[in-house]
Amino acid sequence: MGRGAYALARVAVYVRTAGTALWWTGVAAAGAGLAFPGLTGRRIGVLAGAVLFLLAAVAAFLVRRRRCAGLIRAASRAGKWVVLHDRKVTVRAWLRSRRWWLAAAFLVAVGSSVAVPAAGGMLLAGAGAGLWAKAVWLGRWERRHEQLLWIRPEWAAGRSPARKDVRGWMTTGPLAGDAAPGGAPRRAAAAAAARERRPRARVTAAVR
Repeated sequence: MGRGAYALARVAVYVRTAGTALWWTGVAAAGAGLAFPGLTGRRIGVLAGAVLFLLAAVAAFLVRRRRCAGLIRAASRAGKWVVLHDRKVTVRAWLRSRRWWLAAAFLVAVGSSVAVPAAGGMLLAGAGAGLWAKAVWLGRWERRHEQLLWIRPEWAAGRSPARKDVRGWMTTGPLAGDAAPGGAPRRAAAAAAARERRPRARVTAAVR
């Protein structure tokens, strides 16, 4: 996977961040959309939105899941000397690269409420819920195998860590970095224990 030092970011953090951003964008858009009576009326709009929510959640959870499973099977151990991106660094980078896309999605979802109130926002929220569920699925794998999944940030490029041209994922021990399995913030006690057991903060991935 290359020579010398290189950076790594958590796969689950990318997925969880996307899910959270879409969820809250969708919730905000659905709430704003209820202000419109719409062509169909609010009741039909919410019912249609519920169907779209479920469909989007299932689709977001399943899309590229087989690709994720393949990347997990082919994952290699990270090199001895790497720079591990903090969770907040990965979150900030993803949000910065997607802020205009999220703003556009919000406006489109609210605009669609003129026809079908709240449905567009519920569609976005459903996609977010599906991605959040995928992050939980990745977290279960990480806990079961006592390994964390990482990707080089330039390969993710602020998009899906499982997209077609991603070269591969890497693994470290369960205490590497400051994010728990699944991409959630690591609890303070666990983080402190991880720091004590690491030889040097944020520079080595070989934590076992």
